[in-house]
Amino acid sequence: MTVVRIFVAAFMATGMLATTPASAQFFMASRDFSGAPVRGDEPGIGIELPGATDAELRASLVWSLRAALNISALQCQFEPTLLTVPNYNAMLRDHRDELKTTYDTLSKYFIRINKAKGPKAGQLALDQFGTRIYGSFSTASAQFGFCQTAASVGREAIFAPRGSLHEVASNRMRSLRNSLIPYGEQRFPRGMRFDRRMVLPRLDAICWTKQGIWNPKKCGPDVQWVTRY
Repeated sequence: MTVVRIFVAAFMATGMLATTPASAQFFMASRDFSGAPVRGDEPGIGIELPGATDAELRASLVWSLRAALNISALQCQFEPTLLTVPNYNAMLRDHRDELKTTYDTLSKYFIRINKAKGPKAGQLALDQFGTRIYGSFSTASAQFGFCQTAASVGREAIFAPRGSLHEVASNRMRSLRNSLIPYGEQRFPRGMRFDRRMVLPRLDAICWTKQGIWNPKKCGPDVQWVTRY
């Protein structure tokens, strides 16, 4: 009986480890990119949508989330444990109804604000919006932080109830944006940081000879460096 219990405990522990996402693929301690929930019209969060309603702002957030996870599926395959590809594909399947509603809402918005130019102008504006959103998540210098954050967001998206993807987008969009800023190891900084500034020589007469030459015996070296750690 004891052997059976040990086997069951070991099996459960192995299963828990297998389903727990890794949190240190690149660093001993990664940067904390968390942030407060957003509406969608905050500076630096998305593409500005003048005159957008709350529903349209929400659609913009959802489409931004889709774009971020799509970019991560393309750019983060070098680290398979992040599961960015299967997470993205699962998100598309699980939330396809909300994603369709999101696309329709954005399409109507751009047709509305480009009404005077005709429906083709609205479609063109929608395509440009999508291109800008996708491009805004592309990164090279901050790839590690973005990939880890996108993996976490993707996992949250596939476990979110259907119809609630907009809540994930609102809660996690700021962290996705924050992760585009390059940061490295947080537990063990690379080397010591220090600043150096030069102190100008003294100008009082005691430090100079009659010939205008600096007198190091009385006032020390003519150039002094002050180092701040």
